Amino acid sequence: MARPVVGIISNSHLINDQYPAHSGGTMNSAAVAHVSDCVPLLIPSDPSLVSVAELLEVCDGFLLTGGRPNVHPEEYGEAETPAHGSFDRSRDAVALPLIRACVERGQPFLGVCRGFQEVNVALGGTLYPEIRELPGRDNHRMPPDGTLEEKFALRHKVIFTEGGPFHQLMGAREVMTNTLHGQGIKTPGPRIVIDGTAPDGTPEAIYVRGSAGFTLSVQWHPEWNAANDPVSRPLFQAFGAAVHDWAARGQRALKRA
Repeated sequence: MARPVVGIISNSHLINDQYPAHSGGTMNSAAVAHVSDCVPLLIPSDPSLVSVAELLEVCDGFLLTGGRPNVHPEEYGEAETPAHGSFDRSRDAVALPLIRACVERGQPFLGVCRGFQEVNVALGGTLYPEIRELPGRDNHRMPPDGTLEEKFALRHKVIFTEGGPFHQLMGAREVMTNTLHGQGIKTPGPRIVIDGTAPDGTPEAIYVRGSAGFTLSVQWHPEWNAANDPVSRPLFQAFGAAVHDWAARGQRALKRA
């Protein structure tokens, strides 16, 4: 049988500052294909091209990827400032309602970096535009120089809630992760559970309270070295198992019909 399909949310991009494209990192596709054992399918994040209803039927699960553009602060009731950086309103228009629909249906998704922030905003939360400017917080941004290995190197601990889903999944309360983000959760949405934090208090791992599906989301980038990293591998494996289960239940329903 064909593997289930994971829709990978893309970002708008200009090639050579001129040619418009929808892009996605190859490491995202590799993690989905090789660790989650699913078919990676890049989604053009533009509501004029795709609808949420169509995506829910075509895909069995979703990977909400990182990206340079940030969620527009209007989506959480705040005014735009220079500190908020650049935006991708088309992605906002696809990803945010898609997240809400997945929560309602119990359809699995995994949020990463910007995707982690999207999950919080979609469910009524807010964001800080720049974590490093907050008192007592560290600089979580990607190092400006160095090789990819150096930029994605493990840089800080994440401490999980005792007995929470991340603790159970990882088999440890503390893990080491990379960090490549500027924004972060300010106020969690009413159903957002913060299940892991960095030593400086920055939220790093969340899930949606009361959802029937897989909703684990992380502020770091687990797609890097996902097949070998002891933190990334179980996360993508668990996500893949949830997607396989969703697809199998759909097939069983079709056979009964």
